[in-house]
Amino acid sequence: HRRRRRRREEEEEEEGGGSTGSERGLLHTWRGYSYSVTPERLLLPRPVLQVALGTRHGVLLVEGGQVYSFGESPWKQSQVPEPEKPTLESALSGQRVVAIAAGSFHSGAVTEDGGVHMWGDNSSGQCGLSGLTTVPNPTPVALMDSDTGPPQTVPVLELACGEQHTLALAAQREVWSWGSGSQLGLNATVFPVWKPQKVEHLAGRYVIQVACGASHSLALVRCLGPQDVQRPPVDKCRQCNQLLYTMTDKEDHVIISDGHYCPLGVELTEDEGLLEAPALTQGLKTSPSEPVLPSQISTSKSSAPADGTDSSSDSAHHQDSEKEKSAMANGALPGSDHSALSKVKSSPYPDEQAVKDYLRKLSDNTQVEQTGKATAGGLHTLLVSKETSDTVHRVASTYEALSLKKMMNLYLPSGAARPGGAASAIVGDNTAERVRQEDSVQAKKSSSTGDIREEEAEGLRRRLSLPGLLSQGRYAVHLLSSSYEVFPTLQTEVWSWGNCDHGQLGHGDTLARLQPQCIKSLNSKEVVRVAAGAHHSLALTAQSQVFSWGSNSCGQLGHMDSPSTVPRLAKLSEGIRVWDVSAGEKHTVLLADGDCIQPIIYYSGQQVKEAAEESYTQQPVLLPFCMNLRYVSNVFAGGQRCVALSDRNVMGFIASLHELASAERKYYCKLCNVKTQIIRPLLELESLSSALGQVALGLLQTLVGRFSLLCHLTGQHGASLTANLRRGRDVKSLLILDHTGVFIDAYHEYCSVLGHFQVMGGFQSLTKPSDFFGKSPELLQKLSECSEENPSMSDLLMALFYLPTRHLHEYGRLLLKLATCFEVCSDDYQKLQDSCSKFEVLALQLKRKRKDADYTFHFWKSFPGKMTDSLRKPHRRLICESSNKALTLQNAGRFSVNWFILFNDALVHAQFSTHHVFPLATLWVEPIPEENTGTHGLKVITPEETFTLLASSPMEKAKWLRSINQAVDQALSGAGQDTLEPPISRTASYTFYKDGRLKEATYDGRWLNGKPNGRGALKWPDGRIYTGTFKNGLEDGFGEYVAPNKTLNKNDHYQGYWRDGKMHGLGTYRYASGEVYDGSFQDSMRHGHGMLRSGKLNTSSPSVFIGQWLQDKKTGYGVFDDITKGEKYMGMWQDHLRQGTGVVVTQFGLYYEGAFKDNKMMGTGILLSEDDTTYEGEFSDDWTLSGKGVLTMANGDYLEGSFGGEWGSGLKVTGSYFKPHLFDGDKEKTRKLGWLCVCAEDKWQAVFDECWTQLGCEAPGQGENWRAWENIAVALTTSRRHIEDSPEMLSRSHSKTLESLEVIPQHVGPINMERYHTIRLYLIKACDTPLHPLGRLVETLVAVYRMTYVGVGANRRLLPQAVKEIKSYLYRIFQIVRFLFPDLPEEGGLVPDRVVSSSALLLPVLLPRLYPPLFTLYALDKEREDDVYWECVLRLNKQPDLALLAFLGVQQKFWPVSIPDSVPAPGEKPVLSSTKDTCFASAVETLQQISTTFTPSDKLQVIQLTFEEITQEVQSLLKQDFLWSMDDLFPVFLYVVLRARIRNLGSEVSLIEDLMDPCVQHGEHGIMFTTLKACYYQIQHEKIT
Repeated sequence: HRRRRRRREEEEEEEGGGSTGSERGLLHTWRGYSYSVTPERLLLPRPVLQVALGTRHGVLLVEGGQVYSFGESPWKQSQVPEPEKPTLESALSGQRVVAIAAGSFHSGAVTEDGGVHMWGDNSSGQCGLSGLTTVPNPTPVALMDSDTGPPQTVPVLELACGEQHTLALAAQREVWSWGSGSQLGLNATVFPVWKPQKVEHLAGRYVIQVACGASHSLALVRCLGPQDVQRPPVDKCRQCNQLLYTMTDKEDHVIISDGHYCPLGVELTEDEGLLEAPALTQGLKTSPSEPVLPSQISTSKSSAPADGTDSSSDSAHHQDSEKEKSAMANGALPGSDHSALSKVKSSPYPDEQAVKDYLRKLSDNTQVEQTGKATAGGLHTLLVSKETSDTVHRVASTYEALSLKKMMNLYLPSGAARPGGAASAIVGDNTAERVRQEDSVQAKKSSSTGDIREEEAEGLRRRLSLPGLLSQGRYAVHLLSSSYEVFPTLQTEVWSWGNCDHGQLGHGDTLARLQPQCIKSLNSKEVVRVAAGAHHSLALTAQSQVFSWGSNSCGQLGHMDSPSTVPRLAKLSEGIRVWDVSAGEKHTVLLADGDCIQPIIYYSGQQVKEAAEESYTQQPVLLPFCMNLRYVSNVFAGGQRCVALSDRNVMGFIASLHELASAERKYYCKLCNVKTQIIRPLLELESLSSALGQVALGLLQTLVGRFSLLCHLTGQHGASLTANLRRGRDVKSLLILDHTGVFIDAYHEYCSVLGHFQVMGGFQSLTKPSDFFGKSPELLQKLSECSEENPSMSDLLMALFYLPTRHLHEYGRLLLKLATCFEVCSDDYQKLQDSCSKFEVLALQLKRKRKDADYTFHFWKSFPGKMTDSLRKPHRRLICESSNKALTLQNAGRFSVNWFILFNDALVHAQFSTHHVFPLATLWVEPIPEENTGTHGLKVITPEETFTLLASSPMEKAKWLRSINQAVDQALSGAGQDTLEPPISRTASYTFYKDGRLKEATYDGRWLNGKPNGRGALKWPDGRIYTGTFKNGLEDGFGEYVAPNKTLNKNDHYQGYWRDGKMHGLGTYRYASGEVYDGSFQDSMRHGHGMLRSGKLNTSSPSVFIGQWLQDKKTGYGVFDDITKGEKYMGMWQDHLRQGTGVVVTQFGLYYEGAFKDNKMMGTGILLSEDDTTYEGEFSDDWTLSGKGVLTMANGDYLEGSFGGEWGSGLKVTGSYFKPHLFDGDKEKTRKLGWLCVCAEDKWQAVFDECWTQLGCEAPGQGENWRAWENIAVALTTSRRHIEDSPEMLSRSHSKTLESLEVIPQHVGPINMERYHTIRLYLIKACDTPLHPLGRLVETLVAVYRMTYVGVGANRRLLPQAVKEIKSYLYRIFQIVRFLFPDLPEEGGLVPDRVVSSSALLLPVLLPRLYPPLFTLYALDKEREDDVYWECVLRLNKQPDLALLAFLGVQQKFWPVSIPDSVPAPGEKPVLSSTKDTCFASAVETLQQISTTFTPSDKLQVIQLTFEEITQEVQSLLKQDFLWSMDDLFPVFLYVVLRARIRNLGSEVSLIEDLMDPCVQHGEHGIMFTTLKACYYQIQHEKIT
């Protein structure tokens, strides 16, 4: 038989080889059923796509969109000569028809743009045209949505026609009807209803397909989540809490607006964003009743273009018109803009534009996220299992507005989970994404039905179409229909209404229904298609079963119950899977899969014979001739006729498609059987949890969930393949090609849980409640297709659960078979070939996984015990183990037991009673070379142990080495590469277990060969945390450390540098007590230079210490500012105590310098009070005199003797009082201050030492010059790297400085002027950034200097020390500079044209920063003199110029021209006797700049310029060159100084004098400076009479 068939196919292929028209859509028609019947073939010029049959006529739709009619058509004006020959309906030419329908005596067609054309009998209004009893030719009928402002036409997807009525399924998935009778589902009282009207009862539901019997109607509807139905009415938006509708009272009418759109509701989460993408396809080419149909319909004005992408951009162009429409829809008058709306819309947002921009920003973000997440081919797939589906709350509301019986249903996603999970993926095209998102925002504004997504009970996410509220929904059409479901839905309901004389409504009675009602018994049956005969109804399920109900007069229901008022299964022998149904007047035709690939046809119902006798079929009968029809793709029935459409099997393509679909349907039925017969009863067992235990039970539940997902996916795929057979029959729409990933993921997830369950011995445990399977495993054996002899129960169960993996080969085989039908170079071939290999690879992977699971399970089984139980984890798989003594531990004792087990996540070392687990992520293995040991050793390194394993042979060694490396690699990357060794450096997490510093600490970060190395974080259980860099297992480099302080309940916090696990280098430590230490550390102790601030200014004891530390103690020179007492100590310390010489100043002006011991003033010292009273002698405690001394009063009288008591509270004195003579001035008693304090060279040694250390020198000046430069380079680059991690630390100019510093100036060789300048510039830059050792030194010095001399430290008696300190800085920095540039001559040496001095090189860098505290000291010191001077300046400046010049004795010839009687020369200002401030004005101005300069050299420069200005002015007066004599010059200069009015001239003079470069003193500058100084004293002592 089979051979004969193959031969026949070959013949056909030959005969049909050439012409393409004759291979597809061949039409065969017949009546009734008997052995003698043979179908006749109707010949048409093009392949037939769809057939619709009435009582005595039929309509055909062929490729290209033309429509033909045949049979009796009494409505035609001229009768057709041959009624059975198809004739073209020419009225439809020029229109592209996409769907047709035929009622008993009328017909309809739907065009590509959604228009409806009707013709035929119209006596009951069934053609929707008033005033005509018959309509001879196809005539357009408009469905007008009158609820919108100006009525809009509604585009239609498909039609269904009955005897006296017609139903239309609109693109918005609403049902419209017209004609007569209760089957319309309208609340009409008068018939016929000429005008198409909406079936309000189904509004808001997503209708998939409609069907009409003679006088009843059926609709296939997508389920809602169970809890959506009983939602309480909500009238506020759940997200932004505004009213969803508002009413505004106008004078003569009420505006009701539901224009609310929630700005918050648009914010898509990632997942939802993925679900949003529309899938654009080529216009409508297929019949809309298919679940997979893309209905791409644009706004009403434009018909959908053939290319889908246009239509979405098209809808974007309509945005403006939509705004207008929406305004009208809200009851505002046309053209009145949004004003009426905006009043209504109490939005909290400032204006609509702001919201728009915000939304656009959001949608852009989503876009970016999506493109990032897109998998290959710009496709987003998402699987949601019922366990994980997160409920996303949306707006929900139902309400009735005034008398308008409208409902707005906004559905919420349902969280309830029914058994059997569901998965759905929505797929999109990124390019159209942006357009559509902007669109959806627009639609949200214009329509309350915006864009509401709902999550189904089984975790199925998908789009939901809603009714327009006050019918604005019209505008959302393109939005709702453009993004259809890719995977057809299986959660459906069947609704029926109309006449029910024969029970054809299926509600269990014979009462007619005026409104659609849901047939509850079909709810969970996964109906994918409905069909209606004259008085009976059929429903086809995804599991290929047929339910039928209604009239059974001829056995048309396919079973014996007559009539049946509830759906019952048609009787078909086992293994017959029906995939297309159709019903005529009294018969039913079924298209099914049999044993072979070719489809078979069954018939049940009326037998048509010449004689009038009626016959009856007891169950569907196989039509024997169906084998001759070859590959039938559709069956149609109507009246008494049957029609089958078939294809020839060209190149084997059609056969392969049929085989693929048939295999999928068979597989789905199989899975469903397993689910219902095995899994459900199993889960209901009471003894299940006790038999399995907690872990396995959890795994089983997950497993069943994943099985359900897989099952559901298969069902959806089967339905889509069936749809493809019935409509397109092409490769393009195969889901398995476009969404291979979805399938592969589903199998992967299923099998990984399956493996876990197997490893945990789940199948063995399942056999314990054996009463369930009974003693006979026949059912199991049958379902699991297990071929073994006497298999065990657990093997059967395992085979059953592993069934799905066997189907992968089937996919591979069938896809390959399909591929062979194409040219090798074609895209289709490539696509099929790729998918095929993906499935083959997956099958191999899963096979290997199963083997691993098996191996692991047997291992656990053969080694039962406490240890193995503790190691047994679901995800853990065995790789190899050493029970065969293949691997032993080096140096193990003779009787010790060492057993090594390698798992996919750990290496276990088991001994007699203990075992240790080494996680693979932190395990390194390397072979030990054999030449030096002669053994086959492997060195294993783990964070806390290193041991050597000895293999018994080179083979074993290689095997273990490879296995461990592969396992490690897989543990690290998740996918093993067979060849590579795993990286030595890796990122992993590890918890230490051995005693020691790290016990129980967890490290997470980079590793190198068993040691933390690189960036990482270390956390101890007691709350200590280190985050930063590691080196060789220890903290090293920059890091942060937090340690909790239990008593204070706060944290200590350190941020800084580490070395070898200890704080080392610079850092900041914030103590929980509030103290902050900022400075150097060594071995985790404060060591070197540092500053300790304790307490804020308002706390009990705020103080600051800055100075040297030695092993956590203050030791060496330091400054301590006790803010509470108002005292500042500058001196030596030891072990936190003041010890040695020091100085104390107080805010009350007391000054002490002398010896300290044990933190007290003890020994010899000098004490001065503000008014210059001085005590010099012995002290015993702070401010306490005790012993010999001299007390000198301010006026010079003094006491000599022994003193006792505290200063300021009455002193006891025993001694003599002296009043010195005026002439005893030379017997100066008081010693000069400063001899009892720390000398400048001993201050801040730690700071300089640190700088030298940084340059790589043990002690100042001892080290290699090249190493110093190397260290500088390293310091700069590491700091730069550190800063690149946090760029905000650095300004742009700063990083430029850094870049320029990276060039090392030439530092060896003779110094000429050019080199000298280079060095000078380098030093200026180096001192400008703290990242350079010199810059850091300068920064620290500036800090300590300010700490010393600001605040209480601003005491005039400290001036000499402050000056000495600066000089010592210069000297010591210059030492470092000379070390870096060894060829610089020493202080005072010469380079061409210049004397080298530290002040010339370094003061410009240093002094500007130290100037404020220093100058303050000068001002305080010179206060009295400056006051006298200033008083005099003010007095003399009251004089006019000439009087002053005369008074100062300036020679007349230097006076400006002032001859009163002569006319002044042009351009000269006359100097009148009263004029002020005009003489020598430019010189005065120049001299005033002395206050704006910092360094003595700059100040001297200003003085020189002043002299030059004076000379210039005099020369212009005298009109000749002129040489000054001191007598001439002095009065003039004195005049300029007076007029310059410099407030602190005395301080300026002293500063210059103290810090002037010694080499300048005797030059020109020196003379000029002396002149200035003389002027100052002159003014001070000026007597004016």
